[in-house]
Amino acid sequence: MKEHFDVIIVGGGMVGAAVACGLGGSNLRVALIESQAPEAFSAEQPHDLRVSALSIASRNILETIGAWEGVASRRFCPFKRMRVWESAGDTTFNSDDIRLPELGYIVENRITQLALLERLPAFSNVQVFMPATIEKFNYNGSSSDVILADGTELQTKLLVAADGGQSRIRQSVGLGVTSWDYNQHALVIYVETAYPQQDITWQRFVPSGPQAFLPLTDNYGSIVWYQSPDEVRRLKALPLDALKTELLAAFPDCLGEINQILGVASFPLKRQHAQRYVKPGIALVGDAAHMINPLAGQGVNIGLLDAAALAEVLVEAQGRGKDIADLSVLQRYEAMRRNENLKMMTVMDVFYKSFSNDILPVKLIRNLGLGLAQRITPVRNKVMKAAMGLEGKLPKLAKGEKLSVG
Repeated sequence: MKEHFDVIIVGGGMVGAAVACGLGGSNLRVALIESQAPEAFSAEQPHDLRVSALSIASRNILETIGAWEGVASRRFCPFKRMRVWESAGDTTFNSDDIRLPELGYIVENRITQLALLERLPAFSNVQVFMPATIEKFNYNGSSSDVILADGTELQTKLLVAADGGQSRIRQSVGLGVTSWDYNQHALVIYVETAYPQQDITWQRFVPSGPQAFLPLTDNYGSIVWYQSPDEVRRLKALPLDALKTELLAAFPDCLGEINQILGVASFPLKRQHAQRYVKPGIALVGDAAHMINPLAGQGVNIGLLDAAALAEVLVEAQGRGKDIADLSVLQRYEAMRRNENLKMMTVMDVFYKSFSNDILPVKLIRNLGLGLAQRITPVRNKVMKAAMGLEGKLPKLAKGEKLSVG
């Protein structure tokens, strides 16, 4: 016997779980399929290497769907200041300038995922299949059949692909992407610092690529070092003491004393954008729809905005008696998010390319830009609000407004 759902979400990471929570309590019957349950959290565990800088808009989404408490009860690091500089230009953004307590929060990805997943049992209309893998699925334009590895058969009007950058769903239904590599990798280094938690995150630009510091709780931090693929491979192969020596030699004095390196990982930089987010009975969210340069840490934030927008469109359509899988309904979601995401991706590209260029006129222009951002308050404040997710067309959940289920 097939189990019937209005919505099946494939992928229970941060974005997929946020879609499920956004639809929680609605009149839609929802299934969430995730292949691997995240490891339980322990306060004694070291920080995970995978962390994100959650924006104010992302916190609003998590609070409104009831998941922020799960983050706050574990651990997170708020930051008030963000410094960006290179040899001749320097600017610092401070949340006090726009009368807000923080600019954002550094949170381990697993903690955000756990906080979202633990909300789902509160919703009687959401069923979680985890751990569960999809053996095969069939999409016929009006519905999708999903068969799990244990033989469970599911059917849905709408299949939501939240299954990452290599999305099996997106590829199988023929939604194409435009993509390119930046020919640069990011080396992520988890460190114990000689100083306690900071309230600042910073990024310095040098010819080889950006260098960034993200504060974590207690005496810990996350360092991101952008380099060529060959150089990242060389650095990863070093003994940790030798890597620490190279790190301290290359990074600015404001990094401060590092007691020890506790973990290292790396990933390639890639941009990818789906040419369409929807087709009848299909919607893409998060990395399945877009992969962005991680320069300003906006990847998870725009993914959570996708989740909020899709939930809003589906709940409102169901309340008006519309078919949630109809293309005209799903195009409302695409209209809310695709251009907004494209704008953010383009800004990150321009920023990355201009700061990766040592041609003198370009260097003068970017230094002038950093100087203007520092001296002209309205410019600085607008940049801050954009980074916090408080500019542009925002879904209701990102503004702290609950969805009306009718």
